[in-house]
Amino acid sequence: MRLVVDLNRCQGYAQCAFLAPDVFAMHGDEGLLYDPRAQEAQRARVLQAAAACPVQAILVDELDLAAGAAAGVAADA
Repeated sequence: MRLVVDLNRCQGYAQCAFLAPDVFAMHGDEGLLYDPRAQEAQRARVLQAAAACPVQAILVDELDLAAGAAAGVAADA
């Protein structure tokens, strides 16, 4: 899963760090550190964090979501 955080938009509310601490961490008062290649096991928490971001600065790569869904369909067939 690939993540992109618009660090110009991020205001340091830290909702992401609270909801997905294995992926996001605050550095100082306003600096955000994150893993742009988060583990698939963290998907639910990352999606919660993206939805909770007050300024919608977190984007989850939709291509990865579509590829995962297609793989799931292929595995079921």
